[in-house]
Amino acid sequence: MSVEPSATAPSLPSGLVAFVKRECPTCTLVAPVLARLAREAELTVFSQDDPSFPPGTRIVDDESLEYSWHHGIETVPTLLRIRDGRIVGRAVGWHRGDWEALTGVGGLGPELPEWRPGCGSLSVDPDRQAELLVRFSGSRLHARRVELAELEDEHEAMFARGWSDGLPLVAPTEDRVLRMLEGTTRRPDSVVAVVPPDLIECSVEKVAINAVMAGCKPEYLPVVLAAVEAACTDQFNMHGVLATTMPVGPVIVVNGPIRRAIGMNPGMNVFGQGNRANLTIGRALQLVVRNVGGGRPGEVDRATHGNPGKIAFCFAEDEEGSPWTPLSADFGAAPGTNTVVLFTGEGPRAIVDQLSRDPESLSRSLSASLRTLHHAKLVMAFDCLLAIGPEHARVFRQAGWSKEKVVARLHELLQISGSELVRGAGGIAEGIPAHLAGSTLPKFRPGGLRLVHCGGAAGQFSMMIGGWVSGASGSEPVMKEIRP
Repeated sequence: MSVEPSATAPSLPSGLVAFVKRECPTCTLVAPVLARLAREAELTVFSQDDPSFPPGTRIVDDESLEYSWHHGIETVPTLLRIRDGRIVGRAVGWHRGDWEALTGVGGLGPELPEWRPGCGSLSVDPDRQAELLVRFSGSRLHARRVELAELEDEHEAMFARGWSDGLPLVAPTEDRVLRMLEGTTRRPDSVVAVVPPDLIECSVEKVAINAVMAGCKPEYLPVVLAAVEAACTDQFNMHGVLATTMPVGPVIVVNGPIRRAIGMNPGMNVFGQGNRANLTIGRALQLVVRNVGGGRPGEVDRATHGNPGKIAFCFAEDEEGSPWTPLSADFGAAPGTNTVVLFTGEGPRAIVDQLSRDPESLSRSLSASLRTLHHAKLVMAFDCLLAIGPEHARVFRQAGWSKEKVVARLHELLQISGSELVRGAGGIAEGIPAHLAGSTLPKFRPGGLRLVHCGGAAGQFSMMIGGWVSGASGSEPVMKEIRP
């Protein structure tokens, strides 16, 4: 098998090449074998931590790790055969049969065990990755560099430049951004979306910069990218979401195996503090809108009150504990697909019912609370994301109620007489026009009530998240698949 080195890799000499480090016990174990190969074959040893090790061999000092990094050395010892600058054979760790087959020399290390695993190469040491990326990758970054004065505090400097949402940021240094970009296979300069309100093209690199500032890990980046894509669609209408005086912002719901892979919280305190993935993914989207798109409070963002979710509102659905298909399936996603669904929502409000043990009673209880969403006399204008807690979900599960049956029953219970809704009814000026007094109207439009399962196992609660203006004049929920 022939393996091509990277385009910028320094060339390796022909013959046998070994990568070692003195602190590796297996490398010390095979030092006599390497000395023999140096006598009987054409061998060059690249030593990562001691240019005098191993004795009796021709050694190249690789303490800079340049050769190890460029040639993808993950384990030491690694023995390579090089022909015309190409890697044509590789043995990792110590295995007598593999080394004899690769070198063509028999009877190697008869006093050694047949096999020993190697150690991690210094070139893949997590503490060195960012530094090595900057040093050897040839910077792939196109963003302008901001130089700070020697005595300037980096945190205060970011506040002063208007990059922050009001909380401290992680400084987006070159090494951190390069490390963040390792979380995706997309090119750093590829355009993710055109970000409202200023309609600025946003590259993967720009998303990564804001993800660093938000405190994300690299493995979160694909989720952030999908959220940015969803937020910047005409259907979601991010510009309108910013400009409205209502207290709404993007709510990100994550479905699929990636939830568990990156450690998201679908359970206890699901909308609260404490989970890095939930909070920083939501924050990263908001920072992209702010720093790339120009969506700043008091400018385009005209919310009268806002809500804490406008800093970060992202959570995972509890699919494993749910009696129903996930939210993403409502939008056509196949089972097991990693997705984000963006919903325009206010802060969550609790629905408390600790006594209902049958689905009809619980449905009536939920519908009574849902009727008050935004205002008890306003109908069909606002969608709702209803987060059903596990104890409430169990009531429906035990009765065999599907998600579709629950939603249908709630819609039935939320058919309201126009006489209760018209302006002036109940002594309240707010309401619908008087000519609709003889009508019966639903609280939510068809498809305007969505169910998601999440929250802690203890507590007979659900939560409702009220939306903004629904339909073409407002915002529609948007699903995007999460791509690597």
